[in-house]
Amino acid sequence: METIKGKQILLTGATGGIGAQTARLLVAGGARLFVTGRNAAKLNALAAELHLPPTQCCCADLSDESQVQALHQQYFSVFESIDILINASGVGIIRPIDQLTESDLLQSLRSNLIAPFLLIKSFLPAMKEVKKGLVINIPGVLGKVPMAGAAAYCASKYGLVGMMQSIREEVKRTEIRFTNIYLGGVDSAFWDTIDLRVQRDKMIQAEEAARAIWFLCQQPASGVVSEMVLQPFNHQAI
Repeated sequence: METIKGKQILLTGATGGIGAQTARLLVAGGARLFVTGRNAAKLNALAAELHLPPTQCCCADLSDESQVQALHQQYFSVFESIDILINASGVGIIRPIDQLTESDLLQSLRSNLIAPFLLIKSFLPAMKEVKKGLVINIPGVLGKVPMAGAAAYCASKYGLVGMMQSIREEVKRTEIRFTNIYLGGVDSAFWDTIDLRVQRDKMIQAEEAARAIWFLCQQPASGVVSEMVLQPFNHQAI
């Protein structure tokens, strides 16, 4: 396994449960970390906890191209390159089709598909310059297997998977690696606003999901973990 010490890493969605736990593990491992999220108060609190200077955090809505450009500018004013891009941001709208609105669908696509598109458009060129890097996305298991009531969410996550697989083909003659991690139910704030009967005590803990991401960051360039599936023990395998 490769060390993450000194690696220059951009982590989006750092204010979420999985993102915050991932940030803690990366900093503990000596990574040079830049974090972004939509909640300024939570982002500043996380940065203070991890002793990150203000220059290494940026509050941004990644579905807004101008804000992604601002993030790009701030990131490269601090770091000279990017070794790893971890996209842990997104939204979850789970509703049956008769309750789902066009606004719900558009919000899902903006946060879960358009935002990663803008992010990769902005930061992939720096990896292409040196012909190496690692991009980790989290489509979740609903990016692989559909679920009733998740039409908007699955549409956005299936789109994310297809988009990243296509981009991977464009850079296959380089050492730029793409990994999709398919997480099953994770006990996080994702479920706070979702009206479903779920057993959160039997879900994956956010720290366990973060450790999977931390593990992927340390894989040697000689091999590519293109997919990882991590589900609660009580779920059937895909």
